[in-house]
Parts: sequence; C-alpha cells; structure tokens
Amino acid sequence: MELPRNDLVKWTGGNVSGRDTETGYVVIKPSGVKYEDLRPEQLIVIDVSGNVLEGDLKPSSDTASHLYIYRQRPDVNGVVHTHSPYATAFAAVGKPIPVYLTAIADEFGGPIPCGGFALIGSEEIGRVVVESIGSSPAVLLKNHGVFTIGKNAETAVKAAVMVEDVARAVWLALQLGQPDEIPAEEVVKLRHRYRYEYGQQ
Repeated sequence: MELPRNDLVKWTGGNVSGRDTETGYVVIKPSGVKYEDLRPEQLIVIDVSGNVLEGDLKPSSDTASHLYIYRQRPDVNGVVHTHSPYATAFAAVGKPIPVYLTAIADEFGGPIPCGGFALIGSEEIGRVVVESIGSSPAVLLKNHGVFTIGKNAETAVKAAVMVEDVARAVWLALQLGQPDEIPAEEVVKLRHRYRYEYGQQ
C-alpha cells in the first residue's frame, strides 16, 4: 500500500515481493489487482522455482524476474518494481541519475544506474537488473521503469520511494541549469556517515 500512497504506481501497475529468510518462500502481489482491492489472502506464495504454494490468483507478470533476482542475490529478500513518473522519465531516455544530491550519496552510494531494455514476462528483466544494479539498491530499466532491492520488502520499498524523490529533485534542478556531481571521495564519506552514524544506532 506504500506504493500508491507515495504515488509510485497507478491502477494495477508495479509490484512488490518479499522472501522469507527461513523457508526461502516468496510472497508476491497478484497480477492485475488494484491496490485498494488487495487483501492479504490474495497474495501469492511461491518457491524460488516459481511453484505456487498458496493463492488462487495469477502472480505478477514480473514474477520470473523477481525469482531470478532472488536466485542470483542471496543477500536480497525484497524486490519492488514501479513506474514512478520522474524516475521513469530518466529510464525512458536511458539516462542514469548522477550524484547531484547528498541524498543520492546517502541512499544509493553512487549514481542510480540505467540498464538496457528487456521484455516483460520472462527472466530477462531480472537478468538486466542483476547485471546493471551493481552495489546500488536501485536501477532504472530503459523504456520501462524502476527496480529496487533490499534486505526485506520494506527496505526495497523505501529505496523505491527515495528513487522517485531524488529523481524529481534532479529533474527540477536540470530545468534551472547543470548541477555539479559530488566528487566520488565525498560520496563515500556521505554514504558511510548515513549507514553507520545517522539515526538511532
């Protein structure tokens, strides 16, 4: 419900999944169900091979890609896909989001990369995500949208919220002029402070 609440999706677009660290089972949104109509019992439980364990509805059309990411990245237990407008505008033109803001350094530790184009419905999107995301929790997919990952579904959702927030600020900045990138050595310092000193440790 955080996706429509943060204006990251419209109607039935986008999806979220989470992997249980004990069983390895994945819970994912069903395909084509409006968020306001979604109930917990409609979520689909599957194994990483795609076998449906619980649920009567068809799982998300991005299921194969989510599962590919989980199989390749044992550190990832949450995946989110959105078509949030500002970030997707960068994806539409195949451009990464440079580190123009301290918030980008904090949250992403570097530029938000943009991977290539891939068709929906198979593992291909997952392959592009894994190949392109690097150490970032987020990647843009050319002509498509945003994928984010995290240690659980909530951290992946937070990354998706922050991608759109910084994409909007960067787009606005570009209307005023050409921002300067933060030097790489400063990005490292900002990321370290945010991860290990910021907030209640």
